[in-house]
Amino acid sequence: MSKRNRPDSPNVGLVKTRTLLVLGANGDLANRLLLPGLRSLLDAEPDLDVRLIGAGRKDIPHADWKRALEKTLRIDDRPASDSAKARLRGVIDSSRYLQADVGDPAALRELIGACPTAPAVYFALPPAVAIAACEAMRGIELPTGTVLALEKPFGTSVATARQLNDLLATLVPEQQVYRVDHFLGKSTVLNLLGLRFANRIFEPVWNSTSVDHVEIVYDEKLGLEERAGYYDHAGALTDMIQSHLLLVLALVCIEPPAGLDAEDLRGEMAQVLRATRPYGGDPAAASRRARYTAGSIEGREFPSYADEDGIDPARGTETLAEVTVGVENWRWSGVPFTLRSGKALGDARKEIIITFKPVPHLPTGFLGCASPPRLRIILGPDCLHLDLNINGAGDPFTLEPVTLSARFAEGDMTPYGEVLDGILDGDPLLSIRGDVAEQCWRIIEPVQQAWRKGAVPLEEYPAGTPGPAGWGAR
Repeated sequence: MSKRNRPDSPNVGLVKTRTLLVLGANGDLANRLLLPGLRSLLDAEPDLDVRLIGAGRKDIPHADWKRALEKTLRIDDRPASDSAKARLRGVIDSSRYLQADVGDPAALRELIGACPTAPAVYFALPPAVAIAACEAMRGIELPTGTVLALEKPFGTSVATARQLNDLLATLVPEQQVYRVDHFLGKSTVLNLLGLRFANRIFEPVWNSTSVDHVEIVYDEKLGLEERAGYYDHAGALTDMIQSHLLLVLALVCIEPPAGLDAEDLRGEMAQVLRATRPYGGDPAAASRRARYTAGSIEGREFPSYADEDGIDPARGTETLAEVTVGVENWRWSGVPFTLRSGKALGDARKEIIITFKPVPHLPTGFLGCASPPRLRIILGPDCLHLDLNINGAGDPFTLEPVTLSARFAEGDMTPYGEVLDGILDGDPLLSIRGDVAEQCWRIIEPVQQAWRKGAVPLEEYPAGTPGPAGWGAR
């Protein structure tokens, strides 16, 4: 249920008009993710009135812009009601597209002036262009209530993330800055909070006394998918672990927040990340990296990563990264957390696996191998599995594993719909706070340094396999 539909929400029954100004509106991000997310938000929020303004370098006639919006917003899909279709048509008809160089202060001033209300400015732009646009905003008096929404990566290091935060602070207050990580918009990730804090049976064992180790895995069968320009400079470590997976780690490990408002939840996440560092204090021993060679996945042939279009083999970019960290606080000290993500792998594993310690003593007489219980939270499809040991059929002295499973309810909106909901409603719950962005870089910088020095070899694996030979449990 969205915020506006909650009985205690002050916005129930109100029609709220907000201007969404999308810089880079004719780009891949806007058309593939952001604008379809807006459609899912409009379907879920009947009391939201959006004025959409797009901007980009390309000159697009108004009629072409409207036709493109009709396709992207799926105007011909069957909406829930005639009124929903009319609202969607209203958003398209009232929208505008303006050609502009977003690095030009005069052009930005004109764009801001074209907004009927204080805008939510979404930077659907490459990071360097987004920073240039922010620099150009320095001399512009932004309307009170203006919101700035930026995509990851937030800088390339602790120092550059801090510089970007300082720049944004000269434009709007911190609570009006939305550092977008659509991963946090996923209902499954947010369901972690309900699983942990609405079920008392988990709290006594959610700590180092009972948990042996935790794995957070996001392996994909997909390859570069025309993202070589970005990916070859980022790699798996920066693309997934530095941002998405560290934030999931924080949600897994947080102390119970006082409430689900942004300050409480983001404050607890920041505390976890401040306590996180490479496991054992040795970033080389705590990390592994590899890249794929030629292979096939489900009949699709993959060339070696080094032979992909737009790739510089000498850069040594990894397509599979694994980092083990420790959360050095009272609850989690001594528990290894392994974060892993890669591309062109044979199995698309997207899960959080919490492995509990074995029982201290198994009574004599039981047969079979008693495996430690595991809680597996699958990030797609949305479900969870609890692996337990029970008495088997036939001989009750023989232990057999059994899995208890449940499915999470699907969210009303896409991840980008969830993100836009927060931006347009003034709720930063799903955005990344400035200090959290800096902490994520602090955690992986020692790993990056070890890799640059060659302290961790760049291994290889054929596309379609689980990874390099020997990459089982440490």
